[in-house]
Amino acid sequence: MKKVFIAATRQNDGKTMTSLGLFNAFRKRFKNVGYMKPVGQQYRIIDGNKIDKDAVLFKKVFKLEDHPLYMSPIAVPKGFTEEYIQNGKRDDLVKDLKFAYEALVKDKDFLLLEGTGHAGVGSVFDMSNADVAQLLETKVVLVSLGGLGRAIDEIMLNKAVFDKYGVELAGVIINKVKPEKYDKITPLIKKGLERLGIKVFGSIPYVEMLTKPTINSIFNSLKGEVILDSHLANPVDHCVIGDMVPHDALNSIEDHSLLIVPANREGLIMAVLAGTLIDDDAKDRISGIIFTSGRRPHQKVLNMIKKVDIPMALVQEDSFSVATEINRMLVKVHASESQKISKMQELIEEYVDIDDLVASL
Repeated sequence: MKKVFIAATRQNDGKTMTSLGLFNAFRKRFKNVGYMKPVGQQYRIIDGNKIDKDAVLFKKVFKLEDHPLYMSPIAVPKGFTEEYIQNGKRDDLVKDLKFAYEALVKDKDFLLLEGTGHAGVGSVFDMSNADVAQLLETKVVLVSLGGLGRAIDEIMLNKAVFDKYGVELAGVIINKVKPEKYDKITPLIKKGLERLGIKVFGSIPYVEMLTKPTINSIFNSLKGEVILDSHLANPVDHCVIGDMVPHDALNSIEDHSLLIVPANREGLIMAVLAGTLIDDDAKDRISGIIFTSGRRPHQKVLNMIKKVDIPMALVQEDSFSVATEINRMLVKVHASESQKISKMQELIEEYVDIDDLVASL
């Protein structure tokens, strides 16, 4: 059985999106491919068990039949780190990890293991990515952001940690290379890394739609009350705070805008909705509406929004706090975002030498 451990040089390098593309490519080359997130730090409760959100994502996207606990053996709850430092036993974690691994690989031809961030993440409870890769005897592929100096420096820093644990770095995938710099950066970073003994399996260009949040991801992040859950896959390119007169608001709204507004600004809301109803070219202007400060809109306003069929949610925070939270939010892919997933799968097949990667394992 072949296997690979996917790690990243830092947070938000696109590790999960890359893993989704790689998993799809491996399924075209192997009969039975499995997925494992050995250590997860963000989880969902599934049948009473803590299951990492990425394991849930892969199970849904690829309709995997493996038991969730085998796919996500260690999910770290709040307070776990402090408790582990005081009383934790590494042997218990190793036992859980190896039991799940052995159960998962019984009928597999290939296993993709997805790490959590860079090589050292998890060191505080003796389960760093490097530690896990060593325990499961797998080579590593690093995902790094496009660039030269910083990218190569971070790759070498991560390699040093993996080297310490005796884990071989099979190579790297460079992600999110700016299109206008692609032709220049790609050969340079390949030459720069190969002179350091590191193979580059491919460089993926930056695609804006992959980095934009959707209404679904924003609603999930804010944890408000979803009033209308249609069109949750709508992309969000802009946030418009409804603190202005209707005339100015109409001038501020661009395609795929999210309107963040107190419910008592009926004039502004109705003006925006009227513009959407009247102008056929404006049907993609409003991706969604978030009502702030815990106030529900008047029922007639709600009825009009439902007629236009715009997804909406209600939160307790004020408009500026909501906009700030969205601005800081890390964009994570959801199973419902089929366009993003399909796009990443296409990019992997086009820009990554999958067969070379498989041969290196």
